[in-house]
Amino acid sequence: MIEVGSSVFWRGTIALIIGSFMIFANVYVTQPLLPMIANEFSITPLQASGSFTITTLTLGISLLFYGPISDALGRKGIMVMTMVGITLTTFCLSLVQSYESLLVLRGLQGFFLAGLPAIAVAYLGDEYTPEALMVAVGLYISGNTLGGIGGRLIGGFVGEWLGSSATFGVMSAISLLCLLAFFFLLPKSQHFEAKPLRVGHILMNMKSHLQNRRLITSYCIGGFSFFIFINQYSYVTFVLEAEPYNLSAKYVGLLFLTYLSGTLGSALSGKLAKRWSQPNIMVLGTCIFMLGSLVTLGDSLIAIITGLLINSFGFFLCHSTASSFVSRNAKHSKASASSLYLVFYYLGASLGGFYLDPFWQTDGWTGVILGSWLVLGFVVLAGVSLIRQTRTANQLSSEAL
Repeated sequence: MIEVGSSVFWRGTIALIIGSFMIFANVYVTQPLLPMIANEFSITPLQASGSFTITTLTLGISLLFYGPISDALGRKGIMVMTMVGITLTTFCLSLVQSYESLLVLRGLQGFFLAGLPAIAVAYLGDEYTPEALMVAVGLYISGNTLGGIGGRLIGGFVGEWLGSSATFGVMSAISLLCLLAFFFLLPKSQHFEAKPLRVGHILMNMKSHLQNRRLITSYCIGGFSFFIFINQYSYVTFVLEAEPYNLSAKYVGLLFLTYLSGTLGSALSGKLAKRWSQPNIMVLGTCIFMLGSLVTLGDSLIAIITGLLINSFGFFLCHSTASSFVSRNAKHSKASASSLYLVFYYLGASLGGFYLDPFWQTDGWTGVILGSWLVLGFVVLAGVSLIRQTRTANQLSSEAL
């Protein structure tokens, strides 16, 4: 087994960080390009945002597919093949001439993008000691954040410089370099043990998770929070590229650095959980998110940036806590329980734009915030319900003892 600090540990961990960067850079590269895509193909903001949401939709659904397949066929080979698929589809995106072709390729790309996130932690569990696993997972997740920010910066700066088609060409070249580094750095599986693919057993586990009231409530909290959070960013790009801000794509890309406050929120979630129950922290994070949304209604660019910083902190405080809550409260098959959480999470990202669009069409950014508050109010109520459910479960557990 791979130990912390060994050369093999750093090879494998760096490989997964690079792979994670590649995945999330490709997911989010289109977000700062949305106004450009809308203008290029003469489509509405909702249609333009489809180039992002179709990817998160197919990514979310595909997460359920790769875990069981990798249990039967192995880890590294599937991760490498899906990364090849990502590189090829990204290159093909640089050649598209129609919006329909763009959507088809982004949807196919989402299928490939799910491969590494669904398998990476399982690979670490196979090959790393428990201590090394905890360290490596934290470092691997940092690659998610770097990829999300990096993809948006690449989209913003290269998009303004060379246009949207060339941005995908540059992204495909970066993806190829990441793929090669991943392939040569990641150690071969030494401790993988193949398991039979039992579809019936997998479906029974998922049914059991969906019948667990506390799990389904936390799935809804994570899904509906991301439903609003990620799509607010999509619509705010249209706000900032118009009067009175007139920001170009590269400056819109810089806006996504506000995600960094979310890193702080995620880091604090574990410490806060030592003092308060996790459902309480989810409610707190959502209330902070609601406050930040109100701040973005200020007329100045500083108000919008401040509001987005607050939003990011509150959202990631809630999301990281909800994700941990699922892992701690799943009665069995924790990996599939966490996969279902991510399915709800990415489905939320895919559907939120459709929900917010009527609010955008009716009253612009003010309408988007109104629509956001309606959903976030529901999330708060779900959090309060989860507080009661958890309190009841703890009382029953105490009585049983």
